[in-house]
This record gives sequence, structure tokens and C-alpha cells, in this order.
Amino acid sequence: MQSNKTFNLEKQNHTPRKHHQHHHQQQHHQQQQQQPPPPPIPANGQQASSQNEGLTIDLKNFRKPGEKTFTQRSRLFVGNLPPDITEEEMRKLFEKYGKAGEVFIHKDKGFGFIRLETRTLAEIAKVELDNMPLRGKQLRVRFACHSASLTVRNLPQYVSNELLEEAFSVFGQVERAVVIVDDRGRPSGKGIVEFSGKPAARKALDRCSEGSFLLTTFPRPVTVEPMDQLDDEEGLPEKLVIKNQQFHKEREQPPRFAQPGSFEYEYAMRWKALIEMEKQQQDQVDRNIKEAREKLEMEMEAARHEHQVMLMRQDLMRRQEELRRMEELHNQEVQKRKQLELRFFLWIGDVLAAHGPRSYLLKRKQLNAGLMRQEEERRRREEEMRRQQEEMMRRQQEGFKGTFPDAREQEIRMGQMAMGGAMGINNRGAMPPAPVPAGTPAPPGPATMMPDGTLGLTPPTTERFGQAATMEGIGAIGGTPPAFNRAAPGAEFAPNKRRRY
Repeated sequence: MQSNKTFNLEKQNHTPRKHHQHHHQQQHHQQQQQQPPPPPIPANGQQASSQNEGLTIDLKNFRKPGEKTFTQRSRLFVGNLPPDITEEEMRKLFEKYGKAGEVFIHKDKGFGFIRLETRTLAEIAKVELDNMPLRGKQLRVRFACHSASLTVRNLPQYVSNELLEEAFSVFGQVERAVVIVDDRGRPSGKGIVEFSGKPAARKALDRCSEGSFLLTTFPRPVTVEPMDQLDDEEGLPEKLVIKNQQFHKEREQPPRFAQPGSFEYEYAMRWKALIEMEKQQQDQVDRNIKEAREKLEMEMEAARHEHQVMLMRQDLMRRQEELRRMEELHNQEVQKRKQLELRFFLWIGDVLAAHGPRSYLLKRKQLNAGLMRQEEERRRREEEMRRQQEEMMRRQQEGFKGTFPDAREQEIRMGQMAMGGAMGINNRGAMPPAPVPAGTPAPPGPATMMPDGTLGLTPPTTERFGQAATMEGIGAIGGTPPAFNRAAPGAEFAPNKRRRY
């Protein structure tokens, strides 16, 4: 501001007297507009030093919500350092921009590194301290190269920054992951992943090179390679160009257009032809690669559909095999039940011959309970088979042809019908009951056949059964004749006579 005031005073001295007052007021007004507002007081209550008086930083305003601090992106390279500078002095030099996380000084070569809290603070420090004189040298401040950053190519269309960071976090701590987009926000298929250290970056590079790392259901692996460290901000200023003999030779001619017919024009046109040929060949290679990509994608979709159909067929075949096994088990169970019925009728005759009707009633109740349990198990299996058949029919209606022939379905239905009929006891030829004299009431016998083919069980009465009444009730059970050709069940005996066996 002192230099601006001096410049304004010199202009006022060269102004004519008649316009002196008017120009003085106008320049004073311009000075008030150009004068910056007083710098705010830092959070710690201390004023900035006179050396760094250009700007005062409020650190809270330069930290984004959720932003990671002290990353590689906020690391600065400081060159042209005095040989006697200390780490404490370098920290004090950057004290205005917050607490430094890392300070390294190579005194022999005159450079060092410092890590600030955020990228924004590092950018401000770079702008303010670059080319600042310090003990006869001008500091050179640049962003340090990020040696743990990788370039990711062949990204699928629906990969975001968050998904990219989550995917590569399996190799180590990720500081930053960005999907590069064009000016319209459309993904370009490229991305940048920055790790906190070199071991994690090396691990990601090796694993992705050896294997196929997929980010989505689209089976196209990503390719990972080290990121090219390019400086597109500062570039190459004139003061940093090496002034050697080749430099002076190249700078003999200024920038110009080659004149037609000259030596320069002839070879310039040949260079242009070579560049154009390179561009055409590169375009042709790009077109070939694009066609190959599209062809591979079409083949992949067809193969994926075929693979899904194959899995559905395998599942259907597995269900058919399970149904066949269940049918075989059912047939075996039917055969066992038939054998059990036959043994049951034989056992009835033996029990009646040996112990009489009361013991027969108890045995029959126990057997009926077992038969009911078996019947419930059979019904449960039939219900399971029915559900599986409905599921297969539903799959066939959705578009997949089933492998059941009509004859197979007919056999299954006939087997189910036969199973239901074979379970009844009366399917086997029942013996007609013995004739009962007219006028004799029906005895409350416990062994009366029911219409559904099962044995009707009635609780025994408290009265003792007469021989004639008891034998009449038992005689109604069909299946086998009395054993050993004994007396007919309906025979009557005198009151003082016992039945002879």
C-alpha cells in the first residue's frame, strides 16, 4: 500500500493545478475501493507476522465435511532452502496455514517436504510462499508427487467414487478415489485411486495384474497401472529452462509459419503427413477395438443366458430325480403296508384263539394308533409331492419345457389312486359275516368293519361278553377264515358247555 500511495502522489504532482482538487478526490476514492479490508484475527488470537502478512487463514473455513486430513495431496515440496534452516524454522514458516503433520529437510541438497492439513490450505501456502526470498534465495514451492496413486481403466458404467473407494480399500487405506467424467458428467471409464502408502498401491497393482478384479456383475476386469505424474498447473517457466548450447541453437529462429517452397516447408509437410498417418492408424485401431468389444459383449450376453438355462435344467432334473426317489419310497411303503395287513389278519386269528376278545381289543387299539401315524406320514409325503409337481408346472408355464412325458404323469396319477385304494383293509376280499338268528340284537362287538376299510374300534363295556355274543361280533371281521378249521364263529353252545378248541 505504501508503493501505491507513492505512485498516486507522483501522479498528483504531474496534474494541472486547476484539476488538482478534482483528481485528488477521485484518486482518494479509488484508493478506498482498492484498499483490502483489515485481515481477521486468527483463532489463536495472534496476528500474522510481517513476513506472511498477505493473508490470514481461518482454518475452519477450508475443511470440507468428511474430508480426510494430512493426505498425500496436501504434501508440498519446498526447494532452494538455505543450508542452515532447521525443522522448527520451517514449521514456523508454515505456521500460518495450520499445524504441519510431517516435515522433512535434506540440507545437503537444499529441499524438503511438509504435509499440511488439507489440500486447500496447501494450495494457499503454495501461492503465497512460492518465490518468497529467504536468506538470499527464492523459495520454490510445488506439490509433491503422489507415489502411491494408480490409474484404473475399463471401469463399468455404473461405478461411482464411493464404490471405487470401497472396492480398492481391500488392499489398504484409500485416501481418494475419483471416477473421471467428461464435461457433461458422463463416466469415461477411467479413474484414480490414491493410497496412503506405497505397499498398498503395490499390492493392488500386483493382485489386479495377476487376477481378474471385477467391480460389478458385468464380467469385464479393470486394469490398473501406475499413474503418470504430470504437472499441468505450473508447467515449465522460462527461468527453469537450462540455457545450454542446444538451447541457444534452437532459439535462433523465432516462432513463424514456414514459407511454401522452402526447405522448412517441405519437411514440415512430410512431418504433417506422418502425423496424419499416425492419427488414421490410431483411429483404425480404436475402431477395431470397439468392434471387438461389442462382439465380445454380445457373445457374453448369449453365453450368460445359456448358462442360466443350463442351471435351470439342472435344477429341474434334480427335482425330477427327487420325485422319482420319493415315488419309489412310496411304492415300497405300499408293499410294506400290504404285508403288514396280511400279517395283521393272521395275527388276529392267533390272538382270538389264544387270549379271547378282550386282549384282542387292546392289541387292536395299539395297532390302529400305529396305522394312523403311518397314514399321517403318507399324507404328508403326498402333499410334498403335490407341491413339487405344482412348482414344476409353474416353471414350465414360465417358458422352460419340462421333461415329463405324458405317460410318466399318467403313471404318477395311477400310482396315487392305487395308493389310496390299497390302504383300506376291505380292498382285500372280506369274508361275509356269519348268519345271525333273527331277532338277535347287534352285539356291541369291538371288531366291526367301517365303510372306509378301517377297523372300527369301540371301547369295551364293563360287562363281561358272552361267548356267543362275542364270537358274533368278531365274526364280522373279514380277511381270513378261523385258524385250523375250528368251529364257525357264529356257532352257539349250551350254557353249561365250554367251547372246545
